[in-house]
Amino acid sequence: MPAKYISFIAFLILCVGGGALIGTQNLPGDWYDGLTKPFFNPPSWLFGPVWTVLYAMIAVAGWRTWIRNANGTLMKIWFAQIALNFTWSPVFFTYHWTLFAALIILAMIVLTAIFIVSVWSKDRVAGWLMIPYLCWIGFASLLNISLWWLNFA
Repeated sequence: MPAKYISFIAFLILCVGGGALIGTQNLPGDWYDGLTKPFFNPPSWLFGPVWTVLYAMIAVAGWRTWIRNANGTLMKIWFAQIALNFTWSPVFFTYHWTLFAALIILAMIVLTAIFIVSVWSKDRVAGWLMIPYLCWIGFASLLNISLWWLNFA
């Protein structure tokens, strides 16, 4: 199997598999159930399917960038945003540090926006693949901040 396809599978495993692992190890649980939620809080069943699709899209964008320049600045930005993404769930759901989680997700938004703007002229497909993710984490940041405000401010 050519290295190009092996790296594609590796990106899918990293993003979809890593996201699933993080998600199953940092469940919302009773703590989250007991929080006062804003009126726009989505139903719990929505998060799994949305994140699965988003992680697949993030993987493809990362892989497309990787095959062009594995050691470039764009890959560093991509890896930084996915590292923050994987950090958010334990910080929020396991440690209950809602304000710190909000700072993490705001940094994710900044890095994702920088990635999209920077990759746009080189690979529009990679840029487009990250736009739904940017929208979702924008919404998630509003939800995160609202949960902090309603329960801990």
